[in-house]
Amino acid sequence: MNEVINFDDFAIRRVFDEEKQLWYFSVTDVIRALLQQPEYQAARNYWKVLKNRLKKDGSESVTNCNRLKLEADDGKKYLTDVADIQTLLRIIQSVPSPKAEPIKLWLAKVGYERIQESVDPELSVNRARENWQQHGRSEKWIQQRMMGQETRNKLTDYWQDHGISKGQEFAILTNIIHKEWSELTVQQHKNLKGLETQNLRDHMNEAELIFTALAELSTRQIAETTKATGLEENKQASKIGGGIAKQARKELEAKTGKSVISGDSFLPNKQEPQDEE
Repeated sequence: MNEVINFDDFAIRRVFDEEKQLWYFSVTDVIRALLQQPEYQAARNYWKVLKNRLKKDGSESVTNCNRLKLEADDGKKYLTDVADIQTLLRIIQSVPSPKAEPIKLWLAKVGYERIQESVDPELSVNRARENWQQHGRSEKWIQQRMMGQETRNKLTDYWQDHGISKGQEFAILTNIIHKEWSELTVQQHKNLKGLETQNLRDHMNEAELIFTALAELSTRQIAETTKATGLEENKQASKIGGGIAKQARKELEAKTGKSVISGDSFLPNKQEPQDEE
């Protein structure tokens, strides 16, 4: 999920990493807001100089910065230095600015909102709905996406309660289910749609969302029936659940003559990202 938020009328781009459950912010955008610099290029140059200085000083702040592709004003995507809130707060310490304290408080507020969402999931759901609406998704698509997410959450709740660890093990089982029903790995499906850091489900069509949900619903019910516990037993449930959805997909494709799997996405364009630096 990508977003642009504002601090003192300065746009700050950010992207959410679902696996790590962290927001990453454009460092240059934050520097620009700190300096109250109207020229983006000037803020970028400032960050280059500061980054080199921090590297020479052995600061971990630069090491902890990632590079992700963010959309610029020209509509193209460029590799951009991004950092989580903790790393940003360290970088801010190195920038003499009267705006340092207000932006620290603002970042803390952003982090607090994420904590609120984990306590009250409805807040997260409402923000997601607003984000999809802003990106032109139809109400029908949004409803299907949200129903699919509810099905997904019930499955991951089961996994958590039956010996499956978040992160790698979740990813392994998710990939098994996806490959079983679609005959593509998650990454192959993303490649087909031209996706990079984007969430695959946010770029699925209605049929892909429905069959993903069917595969995950079937997996959970199989796991509950067999009382699957641990990775190996849940792998078997995932294969069976995904297989049920694959059979349904093949029957539909045979009747309609159309493939459920699509290379279509909601990307505004598929231009090759460039390096901001």
